[in-house]
Amino acid sequence: MKKHILLFVLLFPMVSGAQDFGSYARKVAKDWNITGSALAVIKNDSVVFARGFGEQRNNSGIPVDQNTVFQIGSVSKSFTATLMAMLTDEGLVSWEDPVKWYLPDFAMYDPWVTENMQVRDLFLHRSGLPEQAGTYIPCLGYDRNDVYQLLQHIPPANSFRTTYGYNNVLFIVAEKIIEAVTGKSWEENLKERIFVPLGMHNTSVNETGFLATAGENTPHETILKDGVIQTKPMVGEEQALFWLTVIGPAGGINSTVTDMMQWCRLHLSDGIVDGDTLLTSAALDYLHKGQLITSQTEHKTNIYAPCWFVEQNDSYRVWFHTGTTWGFTAICAFVPELDLGLMWLSNCEPPSSPRYAVMRHIIDFYMDRPFKDYSAEYLAEYLEGSKKEPASSPVPEPSAPYTQYVGTYVHESLGEAQITLENGELYITLGPETFPYRKHLMTHVNGQTFRFRSGGAAFTMKFMMEDYLLTFDLDLKQNENMGLWRAKQ
Repeated sequence: MKKHILLFVLLFPMVSGAQDFGSYARKVAKDWNITGSALAVIKNDSVVFARGFGEQRNNSGIPVDQNTVFQIGSVSKSFTATLMAMLTDEGLVSWEDPVKWYLPDFAMYDPWVTENMQVRDLFLHRSGLPEQAGTYIPCLGYDRNDVYQLLQHIPPANSFRTTYGYNNVLFIVAEKIIEAVTGKSWEENLKERIFVPLGMHNTSVNETGFLATAGENTPHETILKDGVIQTKPMVGEEQALFWLTVIGPAGGINSTVTDMMQWCRLHLSDGIVDGDTLLTSAALDYLHKGQLITSQTEHKTNIYAPCWFVEQNDSYRVWFHTGTTWGFTAICAFVPELDLGLMWLSNCEPPSSPRYAVMRHIIDFYMDRPFKDYSAEYLAEYLEGSKKEPASSPVPEPSAPYTQYVGTYVHESLGEAQITLENGELYITLGPETFPYRKHLMTHVNGQTFRFRSGGAAFTMKFMMEDYLLTFDLDLKQNENMGLWRAKQ
């Protein structure tokens, strides 16, 4: 009860006339046609602003406030990393330990990587996997164990520990280590070690947590059409809520901007909040230590720490992480030298620009820098970039007769897929039988390439002949494939 009361007391400055960031937050929402958003700011260990803007669903009239629950997306990664840091404090894990010590069945495509991947590698996006490899496989109904087994079938795009390549699925490996050494689930550890001690009473995980707490807050698709940004609510499987659960350790937490101020308090502290030591200052320092350069320009360098980007620019250093799920976007940031933290959440999926605009506006205010309309600048660049000439279309090629694709196909890790011909249309049925969206219409793209949608994602199928049998790859991005599905003999 103590922490809940403390947070309520700290909210009084918001009412008593602290800096009003609302006008700029509303401008950003208007610029990018964001249906609903919320913002909270903590300064010198006091919440000085917390407010919601807009609606929970287009034209619903249901307002967003500071206690509206959103999906926070990849900001969740910092929670999983913090859990691991807590376990290092307890001597249950070391960052340098090989993953195989804890998970004997762990396997990557490269046997050397299998033997040498360390716990810390799971949090630094330097595994060599293709960018976002495996991220969308849960949209086919496969669970965490399925994705874990799939890792050994994903060829690397780069050498191990040499290149930054953002990844989600390795956090499932981290989750399994946490569960192996504690005997409790990732979800139980989050609640007992973080949510309850920090008084994050409106924070939950996975699909069930979102449905139980989000009320009418609805994800919205953002579409740029004829130079105008449009939004529309996502419905049914397009919300990808099953994905939210499977990818949980990398992106499955739901929270409010008010609750997330407690998360900022922890990262602005020495690991002690309201007299309770959650982790040592050494463990917190490790989480904040940049270890891999992700980008660099004349004016700023971004280095990735375990689940925080550390940006050093001409004027300040800021730790931040963005989050994006189906129809929700987020940014959490803190600036220790200013004792400043912030959280912004939205129920739309524009590019990262509006969240960066909010973050930089708030930091500029506390650094007494001249006003700069980042949102207008970013929007102009975005709209101009959309005017680029479209890529030339490939020469149209016919498919083979549809009857030639019909049959049963088998994947080493993901099981069987059935392709059927019904009323002149091809359908593919795959994934676990418990998944409600298993059967999908295949749309011909060109030549031997087809496409279908499942669980909120588009999958491209490329057919080819191998040993006189038809096979296909499932591709989502260039250079990413999940291994071949071979025709069953």
